[in-house]
Amino acid sequence: MTQDHTTHQHGGSCCGHKHEAQATTIEEKKYTDPVCGMQVSKNTEKTARFQGVAYYFCSTSCVSKFTAAPENYVKAKKVIGLGKVNNNVMQSDADGEHKDPVCGMRVNGQSPHQFIHAGQSYYFCCKACLDKFSKDPVAWLDPAKRPAPKPVAKDAIFTCPMHLEIEQVGPGTCPLCGMALEPKEASAEEDTSELDDMWRRFKFSLALSLPLLIMTMGDMLPGVSFHSILGMTAFNWLQFILATPVVLWAGLPFFERALASFKTRHLNMFSLIGVGTAAAYLFSLVALLLPGVLPVAFKMDGMAPLYFEAAAVIICLVLLGQVLELRARSQTNAAIKALLGLTPATAIRIAADGSEAEIALDAVQTGDSLRVKPGAHIPVDGVVLDGHSNVDEAMLTGEALPVSKQAGDKVSAGTINQQGSFSMRAERIGKDTLLASIINLVNQAGRSRAPIQKLADQVSGWFVPGVIAAAVLAFVAWAVWGPAPGMANGLMAAVSVLIIACPCALGLATPISVTVGIGRGARDGVLIKDAEALERLEKIDTLLIDKTGTLTEGKPSLQSFSVATGESETDLLALAMALEQRSEHPVAHAIVSYAESRGSKTADISNFTSITGKGVSAIFDGKTVLLGNPALLKGQAIDITGFAQQVTDLQTLGHTVMLMAVDQKAVALLSVADKIKSSSKEAIVQLQQQGMQVIVLTGDNAITAQAVARQLGLDDVRADLLPADKFRIVQELQAQGRVVAMAGDGINDAPALAQADVGIAMGSGTDIAMHSAHVVLVKGDLRGIVKARSLSQHAMKNIRQNLFFAFAYNFIGVPVAAGLLYPWFGILLSPMIASAAMSLSSVSVISNALRLRHAKL
Repeated sequence: MTQDHTTHQHGGSCCGHKHEAQATTIEEKKYTDPVCGMQVSKNTEKTARFQGVAYYFCSTSCVSKFTAAPENYVKAKKVIGLGKVNNNVMQSDADGEHKDPVCGMRVNGQSPHQFIHAGQSYYFCCKACLDKFSKDPVAWLDPAKRPAPKPVAKDAIFTCPMHLEIEQVGPGTCPLCGMALEPKEASAEEDTSELDDMWRRFKFSLALSLPLLIMTMGDMLPGVSFHSILGMTAFNWLQFILATPVVLWAGLPFFERALASFKTRHLNMFSLIGVGTAAAYLFSLVALLLPGVLPVAFKMDGMAPLYFEAAAVIICLVLLGQVLELRARSQTNAAIKALLGLTPATAIRIAADGSEAEIALDAVQTGDSLRVKPGAHIPVDGVVLDGHSNVDEAMLTGEALPVSKQAGDKVSAGTINQQGSFSMRAERIGKDTLLASIINLVNQAGRSRAPIQKLADQVSGWFVPGVIAAAVLAFVAWAVWGPAPGMANGLMAAVSVLIIACPCALGLATPISVTVGIGRGARDGVLIKDAEALERLEKIDTLLIDKTGTLTEGKPSLQSFSVATGESETDLLALAMALEQRSEHPVAHAIVSYAESRGSKTADISNFTSITGKGVSAIFDGKTVLLGNPALLKGQAIDITGFAQQVTDLQTLGHTVMLMAVDQKAVALLSVADKIKSSSKEAIVQLQQQGMQVIVLTGDNAITAQAVARQLGLDDVRADLLPADKFRIVQELQAQGRVVAMAGDGINDAPALAQADVGIAMGSGTDIAMHSAHVVLVKGDLRGIVKARSLSQHAMKNIRQNLFFAFAYNFIGVPVAAGLLYPWFGILLSPMIASAAMSLSSVSVISNALRLRHAKL
C-alpha cells in the first residue's frame, strides 16, 4: 500500500465529492473504493477496470491514483499465458480450434489437458477445468445444467431478518438478537456456512452429551451405579473430560453472542444461555479442582455436586434449535434460487445474415433478434417477430391454458414455448424483466416479514438482569446478615439462583411444542415450515385464495358433450377426436383426453384446416365438418338456435364453448372448463363459519372468476391480476390491520405467498410456490386450512402453558434459591436441589408438549 493511501483522511480537498459518496440511499448496493476505503455507489464516470474486474471510486482523484498503479491497491490475479506446455501451466490460444467447455477459453490441440467423452475429445486450458468436466461431463455440455453461480460476494451487504436496520458489509451475527445475518440482495447461491457449522457442532456435542447424561443419570436406576463401578475420582474426571469440549468448543458461538449482548446491552436468549451454562460449568470446575475452598453447605456427604452434564446438555439442545431455525430460514433463498432457475443460461441469437449462434444469457442486448425453439424457456422479455406458438404462461397468470402467440404479441422471460418455433426481439433484459421483478418481490417480502414473536425473547431483556441482580443481592444479604460462614453461604445462594434460572425449560418451551405440533399436522397432510407460521395461523382473519389449481383442479377437462336429436354421440365424438388430434390448441387436449377415456376411435378425415382464432375444419365422408366457437358457425350462416340457450348458460359459468357442424347443420356442443375441486365448497363454508373473510384472486378473466365464485358462495372476486397485483392486494389489506393468509399453487402466487402473514401452497402446485409458502397442503385440499388453524390454536395454547411452567419454576425457584424462606422455615436451597428443580421444569414442559400428538383437528 502506498504512503499516499495510508495517510488519506477524506478532507474536503481530498476527493472533492464527499457529500456525493454519502448521498447513496440505503437501498443501493455499495462498493468499497479500493484507494480510500469509502463506501460508494456504482458510477460509470468514476470506474476503472483491472484484469477484467470493475472498481468504483468516490472521485476522479482516486480513479487517477488507481489507474497509475492498480497493483498497489488490489491483489493482482495470476495471468494466463502461453508458456511451456506442461501439466502445471494454463494453456490459452485465442486462435485455437477448440473451446474449453468449462471456462470457455480457446485452446489448441496441443493442450495436455484432454478428456474423451462419448467418443469425442474435449480440450481444456488447465487441469482444474479438466477435473471439473470429468466429474460430470453431461452437466458441462448442457448449458441449462451447469453448476450454480459462485456464492454471494463477501463484500455484499448483509442484514438481520428480524432487525432490518442492522446492515454491514459481509456476514456476521446481529448485535441485537444474535441471529446470523443474511444477504440483503437476492442470490442464486445459498450460503450454508452457518448451518453447516451449527450442524457439525451439534453432532459433536450429541456424541459426548449422550454418554455423559446416561452416566450421571444412571444412579436413578435400580442396581446401576457408575460412580461405584468407576470410582468417584474417575467418575468426576470423566464428566469433566466429556463436558469440556462440548461447553468450550461446541458452545463457543453462544458465549461469544452472550458476551456481545452484554457489551451492547441488548440482552437476549443467548444471554440466558451464556450465564446459565457458564454458572453450571464454572461451579463444577471449581468443585472438581478446588473442593477444599467450598463450604460444607456446598457438599452432600462430603462431596461437592457437579453440573457438567447440565451444561453439556443445554449446549446440545440449543445447537439443535439453531439447526432447525437455520434450515427454516433457508427456504426463502430456495424460492429465489428456483425462480432464478426459470431463466435459461443461454439464448440463440439471430445475426444480420440470418445465421444463428448460442450465446450466454448475459450477452443478450436490447434489440437483439432471438430464436425460441419448442420446449424452451423464453430467455428475456420481448415481442414476437415471426412464427406462432402456444406459450405456457402459468408462472405469470397461474392459468393452465397456454396462450397463443403470433407476430406482435409480447412474451416474457421464464415462460415456456410449447409448440412451434418463433423469433423475437429482446426488449427488456436482466433486472428489467418481469421475472426479475417477481424475484425482487419475493426477496422484498422475505426481508420485510415481521419477526417471530417468542415470549421468551420478549421478556429476556428484564429476566436476565433480574436473575443476575437476584444472585448479587442474595450474596450480599447472606454476607452481611447471614449466619456464619456468611460469605460461603452467600456464594452458595448466588450459584443456586443462577443454576435454577438456567434457561433449559425456557428454551424448550416453544421448540418442543412446535416440533410435536408440526409432526401432528404432517400426519394429516399439513406441513408447517416454522414456528412463526404456526403462531400466526390462529390470528388469521382474511384468506386470499387463488382460483386455478387451488379452488379448481388446474387441469381443463371436457365438462359437457351434447348432440342434436337423432345424431349418434359415438360417431360425433370420434369425429371430434379426429379433428382435435391434429389441432395445436390447448383446448384440443381436453377433448382428446375425454375421447380416449371413453375408448373412442378416430374417424377418417381429410383436408384438415386450422382457422386462426375460431376453430378447425375438415372433410368427412364428402361432407364439410366444422368445430370451433359459435362465431365460426355464425360466420358460415349455420343456424345454432337449438344450442343457443345452452351456449349462454355455459358461458355464464365460465366454460369455453365449441360447436360442431356437419354439412351446414349444428350437430353437437362441447364445453371445456377447469373443474372446481370437490372439497372446495366444504372448506369455504367451514372457513366462513369461523368468521374469516374469503377473497378470490386470479389472473383469469372476470366472467370465469365470478362464475366459480358464485358456485362457492363467494362475492369478493379480483380478476385479471398479475403477480404484482396480488402482492399489492396483500400489502393493502395488511395496511388496514388485517392478518392475511394467501393460498395458491403457481409461480405467479410466489410474491403474494411470501408477503402474506401466512402463505399456504398446494402440494400439487409448483416447487416455487411451496418454497415461498409457510404452509403446504400436501393433498391440495383446502380443508387442510381448517385443520392448520385448529392445529395452531392447540399448539399456541400448549406453548403458553409451557412458558407458564418455565417461568413459574423460575419465579418461584429463584426467591427460594436466594434464601427468602430461610428466616422463617430454615430452608436453604442447595445447588443440587436447584439442579433437580431445573430438570423437573424441563420434564413438565416436554410431557405437556407430547399431549399435542393426540390433538383432534
